[in-house]
Amino acid sequence: MLVKSYGSTLQGIDAITITIEVNVSPGVQMFIVGLPDNAVRESQQRIFSAFENNKYKIPGKKVIVNMAPANIRKEGSYFDLPIAVTILAATEQLVSENLSEFLIMGELSLDGSLMPIRGALPMALKAKEEGFKGFILPRRNAKEAAVVEGLKVYGAESLKEVVDFFNGTGKLEQVTIDIETEFYDKYADFNIDFSDVRGQDGAKRALEVAAAGGHNILMIGPPGAGKTMLAKRMGTIMPLMSIEEALETTKIHSVAGKIGVENGLLTKRPFRSPHHTVSNVALVGGGSNPQPGEISLAHNGILFLDELPEYSRSVLEVMRQPLEDREITIARSKYSVRYPANFMLIASMNPCPCGYYTHPTKECTCKPGEIKRYMSKISGPLLDRIDIHVEVLPVEFSDLSQKPKGESSAEIRDRVIKARAIQAKRFKGTSVYSNAMMGTRQIERYCVIDKRSRELLCAAIEKMNLSARAYHRILKVARTIADLEESDVLSFVHVSEAIQYRAFDREQGY
Repeated sequence: MLVKSYGSTLQGIDAITITIEVNVSPGVQMFIVGLPDNAVRESQQRIFSAFENNKYKIPGKKVIVNMAPANIRKEGSYFDLPIAVTILAATEQLVSENLSEFLIMGELSLDGSLMPIRGALPMALKAKEEGFKGFILPRRNAKEAAVVEGLKVYGAESLKEVVDFFNGTGKLEQVTIDIETEFYDKYADFNIDFSDVRGQDGAKRALEVAAAGGHNILMIGPPGAGKTMLAKRMGTIMPLMSIEEALETTKIHSVAGKIGVENGLLTKRPFRSPHHTVSNVALVGGGSNPQPGEISLAHNGILFLDELPEYSRSVLEVMRQPLEDREITIARSKYSVRYPANFMLIASMNPCPCGYYTHPTKECTCKPGEIKRYMSKISGPLLDRIDIHVEVLPVEFSDLSQKPKGESSAEIRDRVIKARAIQAKRFKGTSVYSNAMMGTRQIERYCVIDKRSRELLCAAIEKMNLSARAYHRILKVARTIADLEESDVLSFVHVSEAIQYRAFDREQGY
């Protein structure tokens, strides 16, 4: 008897529907065909053990399982449940009338209970797109999949619950989520705030400009100056995610298996802070079975690299292309996958190996050659892609103990949102939605400066030996500063402030 059911596999951050065909005929052995990996082949032992422990009959016949299309590699143990259900249908232990209306995924334990899977959200999106009535999956993934409206999502704890559901002798609970409540109840709930940071008005201003225009930023200063504290609060002044951005971000984290059991929709912009020992593959993604890296997990959010010169040179250089293209392509011999990587880079570093070269009171113990070698770990092309460089100096004790708290994150965020609204109106109908994403033609159109500002910029370029890319990034930052002031015209003040945010170039690596 031939029976069909449907599952799903992941390719990049998208799902592809897989047809699972089971034919039971006279003979012996079980065969799984259609480019299965080892985890899929091993499903036979898990499935037959689950049958035995739940009093289902193990077929004493020849069982052929075909997974189509056969030219796509099937990976992982998530096909256990659909294969098991289809075998039971082919041996008439399960009523198969409605089987084709559901997408079914889940990993089986030996006792027949279901284990959680990766990629539930993109699978649910694909199921809705292809017109399936419902999606049956492990209960621990049901909340994540239920984010998709217009698709019935059923969470199951075991193989027996699924079989009883199709046989009409039991029910599966449909999981539903009110997306608006799920999203808006949590999206502005932060347990840290910019008002916690005393002093550092210059650094706060630079971070506000960076958030308003989506610019990358590098903070340079001695240990204890507050660089990490400032970076961790950056997310609190960023524009809050839209539901569309939240879905896109959740999709990537779902594919990477980073969604918690109780979580449905990610409501806050991701903040990723990999250790400086991170490998190339861990940062940009890849591996034998390609997975999203840190730069993709930071999509629509922030990637924070603390102590930038401590990272491997090769690790830093592989970020150059994603910083420009805002996506990363992982190529393999038979296929390639693309992961989005539209993140804001925040980096911090000491001015020298000992950390005290620019400290107002502590003496630096480094030799000039050591400082030069330390700074040369960061290449010019990478620095060119960082729009804002700002010095962060230690705050005096008197300021820490007496100075009143500064502006709250909510106050700063309001100005950032207004600036972003100006940019959204300016770039309406294009793929650009922030000043940092402007191309050459858009810079020429929206970043027109007067003669006095042009002379200042020309002098700065000659003195600091800036590249053409750095020149364009100064204009982009100046445009953002003007947007924060709700000014249509780029003035001398806007350009001069933008030039000040090239501290690393100005000091020639200190």
